[in-house]
Amino acid sequence: MVVLKAVFLFLRALVMARLGLVAENLALRQQLAVCIHSNKRPKLRTRDRVFWTWLMRLWPDWRSALLIVQPETVIRWHRQGFRLYWRWKSRASKPGRPAIEAEVRALIRRMCQENPTWGAPRIQSELKLLGHELAESTVAKYMLRAPKPSSQTWRTFLDNHVQDLAAVDFFTVPTATFRVLFCFVVLRHDRRRVVHFNVTTNPTARWTAQQMIEAFPFDYAPRYLIRDRDGVYGVYFRNRVDRMGIDEVPIAPRSPWQNPYCERVIGSIRRECLDHVIVLDERHLKRILHAYFDYYHNCRTHLSLERNSPEPREVEPPSGGDVIAIPQVGGLHHRYTRAA
Repeated sequence: MVVLKAVFLFLRALVMARLGLVAENLALRQQLAVCIHSNKRPKLRTRDRVFWTWLMRLWPDWRSALLIVQPETVIRWHRQGFRLYWRWKSRASKPGRPAIEAEVRALIRRMCQENPTWGAPRIQSELKLLGHELAESTVAKYMLRAPKPSSQTWRTFLDNHVQDLAAVDFFTVPTATFRVLFCFVVLRHDRRRVVHFNVTTNPTARWTAQQMIEAFPFDYAPRYLIRDRDGVYGVYFRNRVDRMGIDEVPIAPRSPWQNPYCERVIGSIRRECLDHVIVLDERHLKRILHAYFDYYHNCRTHLSLERNSPEPREVEPPSGGDVIAIPQVGGLHHRYTRAA
């Protein structure tokens, strides 16, 4: 009997301690809520932001305890920390070449204007005789270039071959641990369909070529493939694409506008999905992108597709019933339909 009484008192003490902790937590939250509603927004210091950024990585239920800012603010702090971290990692260990004086730059432009037929070697020679030792590439960098007439050639090419075009591109995604994942996207132009994607930490020409085989396994390969001039599209990739009967169309250097559809898709992925989540690892990113592309193909409307989705949706008349919302991509987006 004495033992049972002791056990009962012990359990009672545990329950009372737990209730006391819950009551104290509730009281502190109520006082914090009063402070938030009655005073100006608190000014957060850098260490406060660092605290919440690390707590977000260590505690899955961190959103439930957050009151002073919105969860999206903490996610933004994390991305700022990612940029600062890699800016620090990528800082130059040694200073580069000394900057060219403004007087010399002006002299190069003057020679270009006064001598339209001169090239970089001729101007470099004149500068050497004037006591300025510059590399030919440096002279070419600061030369004035004659404006080229605008052309519709590239747009006309895209419009005339939209049924036979595909485009590829990479984009990077930071993880919660500041690693960088590379996502490869293959897009068909005709219905803006992402026919294939994959994620890796180390893209190579062999890996990229394998993605093309998986994207077009049988006789579905397009006639033309638009890509940039990244070094990952090496000899192995080019040989594999050539054996598939695809003609490559590399865009001009630093001209992403020549791959507009793929760039637009990547921008949509960032704005509509990845800017709102913290990616944990490669598997997590694949799961998120699978959900987004399912929404992108079956639900999301496109102006270029007459305000319909890549997989066309039927128009539902008002008499079809009440409008209901179906969450997509974990609730980031919704598909609206009529309940039968």
